[in-house]
Amino acid sequence: MNTYTKRACRGCGRGPLHRVLDLGTMPAADDFPLVTTPVDADVGYPLAMELCGRCGLAQLAEDATTAAEPKGVESLALRKQAADAVAHAAAAGWLRGGTVREFGSPHGGSWLPLITARGFTPVDDAADVVVDCFGLMHEPDLRSACARRAYATRPGGVLLVQFHSLRAIVAGGQWNCLRHGHFAYFSMSALWTLLYSVGMSPVAAWEFDLYGGTVLVAAVHGFTKPQESLRRVLAAEAHMLSAVRVGDLQQAADHQARSLRGWLEAESAARRTVCAYGAASRAVALFSLAGADRGLVRAVADAAQAKQGRRMPGTGIPIITPAELVAMRPDRVLLTLPDLLPEVTASCPELDGAWVVDINAHGVTHTDAEHRQGGATV
Repeated sequence: MNTYTKRACRGCGRGPLHRVLDLGTMPAADDFPLVTTPVDADVGYPLAMELCGRCGLAQLAEDATTAAEPKGVESLALRKQAADAVAHAAAAGWLRGGTVREFGSPHGGSWLPLITARGFTPVDDAADVVVDCFGLMHEPDLRSACARRAYATRPGGVLLVQFHSLRAIVAGGQWNCLRHGHFAYFSMSALWTLLYSVGMSPVAAWEFDLYGGTVLVAAVHGFTKPQESLRRVLAAEAHMLSAVRVGDLQQAADHQARSLRGWLEAESAARRTVCAYGAASRAVALFSLAGADRGLVRAVADAAQAKQGRRMPGTGIPIITPAELVAMRPDRVLLTLPDLLPEVTASCPELDGAWVVDINAHGVTHTDAEHRQGGATV
């Protein structure tokens, strides 16, 4: 894929923009219809990723959807990582002053309890510590969003931004991170350019395993020399974020969709019942691209009450409670978010041996037992 568009970059306002991933027409990933709503009533929208040739920002090409953003349930992995991130920032001396402000993600979850427990007072105006955990990616006008966060950070304060690394997305072939309502997929270098444009400097960074690779960066006002931790992140992504490398996501999408479809058909032919766990936004594109329907996937379980009694967009696959999943006793349970594996195996021991955490380009599956022995995950 080697096409350019005339739209301006969401970050630097310029371009050119190179299209690196195109999933065609997809249903809105955050709009879960009632299970009684006919699938024919679902509306599809173009879904593509573009990479700015000037600032390197990977971004959602266009979005005609209206965000619904149903609140999910924070996973144990996400809560543990949040506590770890706050502990790292505190140990490095970045949690100083007495006030904190958070720009949260519409998906829910908050770092405020972790930081107020250290004696900070939450405020709605300028603060000593400003936190953004997966919030910035939901902003269509990124430069204005960064300016608001810079303005909210007091002189001498720190802005802490956590993001899912584009390097990890490319390295892991995580093409289905692309979804409506998520306007940016950050590399450290692209975020650096954005923050620099509003008078802030990234100084320190920490990497975590969450989602295959998550980065927390500390930024301050003015122009400050970066620490070694941040230089390491920049060096690691230096040769991975060209349009050609990011464009590998297209091949990953095509391969995984074919593999999933083939596996589901084989399981159906063998009369094995397949369900899934995790009505996550990334599962919408995966099921849609693979042509998975209720005949191949009986149901998707999810702990979020806002999604239960509804169905997956673009398919007739109903969303049920974890208890209902256990009662069904399916032969296979495809885990759409591998980070959930320790949590779901502990909460649903009745399904031990049924979990499937990987359908790769070669059609190979890895169960939870194989995963604990070192098998790969998506």
